[in-house]
Amino acid sequence: MIITHAELQVNPAKEEEFLAEIRTLIAASKQEEGNVDYSLKRDVENPNHFTMIEMWKDMDAVQSHNNSEHFKAFGAKAQAFLAGPLAVRMFEGQELKLS
Repeated sequence: MIITHAELQVNPAKEEEFLAEIRTLIAASKQEEGNVDYSLKRDVENPNHFTMIEMWKDMDAVQSHNNSEHFKAFGAKAQAFLAGPLAVRMFEGQELKLS
């Protein structure tokens, strides 16, 4: 499983616009083949800091997502919302069976 954490520092004046655009991205991404989870979290100590947590079946699913029209459309608009550079961390994870 491929896990991506994308850290976004959003301009407070652009938050509503950001949230409207990210809703579209999340809804479309969740429909993609190979998507396990796609969710947005807000930092409780810094309300302008968001983390997008993506989980994908494999790297092929990630590449397909990165080439999707909805991902490209969001990427083309993202700089208008951000107050700092986008930080992305990607790693391979293994689900643990703890029971």
